[in-house]
Amino acid sequence: MDQPQIGEEQKEMSFVDHLEELRWHLIRAFGSIFVFAIIAFLAKGFVFHDIILAPSRPDFFSYRIMCDLGNWIGSEALCIEKLGFTIQSRQMSGQLSMHLLVAGVLGLACAFPYAFWEIWRFVKPGLYPQERQSSRGAVFFVSVLFILGLLFGYYVVSPISINFLAGYQVDPTIVNEFDLSSYISTLTTLCLSCALMFQMPVIVYFFTKAGIISPEIMKLYRKHAIIIILVVAAIITPPDVVSQILISLPLFLLYEISIKVSRSIRNADLKKLNENSTI
Repeated sequence: MDQPQIGEEQKEMSFVDHLEELRWHLIRAFGSIFVFAIIAFLAKGFVFHDIILAPSRPDFFSYRIMCDLGNWIGSEALCIEKLGFTIQSRQMSGQLSMHLLVAGVLGLACAFPYAFWEIWRFVKPGLYPQERQSSRGAVFFVSVLFILGLLFGYYVVSPISINFLAGYQVDPTIVNEFDLSSYISTLTTLCLSCALMFQMPVIVYFFTKAGIISPEIMKLYRKHAIIIILVVAAIITPPDVVSQILISLPLFLLYEISIKVSRSIRNADLKKLNENSTI
């Protein structure tokens, strides 16, 4: 009669131990975000002048590259001499709240690889040996794609979107004076959206391993995926064709790469299944 009770207590203790382990992984993950957020908060001058507000000035790296490209092809239309807007803060606590928000976002962006690694350390022991083998390098690829998405959003999508919105006028008498919160929310939304969308190959990898999708399904619904990509690009970018194309093209490329990833995973699984059946 006592034996089941002992087993139940051991299971309950094991569950509590798992919760305790998860708690420490989460503490270290959020602790890393907090540390980077503090660093970003203290480096206020560099963060805002050289990172956040840089796309609002004509000397930004992407604008200079566009101008060099325009000079190379003999067109001055790509050179941006002035961005027709000013940034203001119209709320008493506007600058302080934006300072805290930017510090938190940069803390998350900088600590993301380590934070994801901490969560993965908790998940990995619960996987089967075959699942661990197939998920090797997950932290590396997720982190690399996240960083590439951030850089793409910051250096490509954001400056083009900001330039379009800065120059858009329904009447010449209306002056563009953007609120600081609106500018920062636009910049962070574009960058984080690109970072998340760049995770497509990783998501497809695990969905293929789980048997949820296959390369045949992705090929069959390629046209639907193109429409979805265009809709997503239209949502997160200003309503101009150039910005939508610039964010749609890498998503199309990621989708095609995801098909190849799915095919390679499926072929590897079939090969392993055939080897086991012959044995």
